[in-house]
Amino acid sequence: MAKSINSADVKMIIFACEAGMGSSVMSVSSLKKKLKKADVQGVDVVHVAARNIPETAQLVIVHRGLSKVAVAKAPNAVVLAFNQFLNDPIFDEVVAAFVAKEVITGNVG
Repeated sequence: MAKSINSADVKMIIFACEAGMGSSVMSVSSLKKKLKKADVQGVDVVHVAARNIPETAQLVIVHRGLSKVAVAKAPNAVVLAFNQFLNDPIFDEVVAAFVAKEVITGNVG
């Protein structure tokens, strides 16, 4: 069963990738810009390798191919898997949840 968290309780979004280069860096930058444009404050977006996701993570955004690694590293986190590094709808959905102060539900069991 996918986990959920109230967006108001999230202080850090972990953006996890395989190596930390290229497309994932652009995705992190894009997500930060979207949050800033939406005036979402008090939420940090940090970029880490999937194998280094802290067990205490609250919300993890990860490429679908690494979702099992994310769940194993942070079993209590809400994990959102995406398919495309740029312009994946999941990024706008996350921002919208913060703006509306909604619950974020993971899409990985």
